[in-house]
Amino acid sequence: MSDSAPQDLVLTILGAHLRPRATAAVWSGGLVTLLGGFGYTPGASRVALTRLVNAGLLARSRDGRLVHYTLTDRALTVLAEGDERIFGLGADRPGPATWTVLWHAIPEDRRDARARLVRRLRFLGFGQVQDGAWLAAHDRTAQVTALCADLGVEKHTGVLVGAPVPDFTGFARRVWDLDALADRYTAFVADFARVRADTDAAAFHLRVRLVHAFRQFALLDPELPADIVPPPPTGPPPCGSSTTGTPRWRSRRGGTSTE
Repeated sequence: MSDSAPQDLVLTILGAHLRPRATAAVWSGGLVTLLGGFGYTPGASRVALTRLVNAGLLARSRDGRLVHYTLTDRALTVLAEGDERIFGLGADRPGPATWTVLWHAIPEDRRDARARLVRRLRFLGFGQVQDGAWLAAHDRTAQVTALCADLGVEKHTGVLVGAPVPDFTGFARRVWDLDALADRYTAFVADFARVRADTDAAAFHLRVRLVHAFRQFALLDPELPADIVPPPPTGPPPCGSSTTGTPRWRSRRGGTSTE
């Protein structure tokens, strides 16, 4: 998995396994060892942890020669929002959909805020209609209002909610690459449908790989209403959280499950 940024993998591991999230501390050496199992060198792993501290997502504490990390309030918020989005993929959403349009004209000297806004919009299922104009097939008013306030770009953005006109399918396909999305779901199912783990270590690595791969769909899947565009035939698989707060997946077609 060394093709992914190690700091992203750290958040996947902590989000899926650290309990209780708000108070548990993790030894830095343990994290470095875990990341080594996914192909990262100790140096790259330590750099990733430092970057997460600098980004305000991890807090570092020292006990003698030992360094431990805990999740910050910002990280807890990011993970909670991520759980809601990621593990809501494939859930039934009754009633007519309310769509959200966001415009922004963020100045060049705020390009870092603009980049963060764009990434979060994609995570929320927005697609880019044109430069500075984004569309989502759900009411994301609360999320984007809070996001713009957090980034300090409220005066550079505008939000509108409404419903699409009939025969909106062609336009939706221009905003989102739905054929590529279907291919990604097909590949995901092919990669994990028949994989088995015979040891605890193998089960941990398989689960982390599965969760990390599935997380990417939050950036790709707009969850369009079925009356606009039918969902991909192989995804998303209905998923949720177990009684321990950990994710689980079950095959839509009655095959194997991964929990």
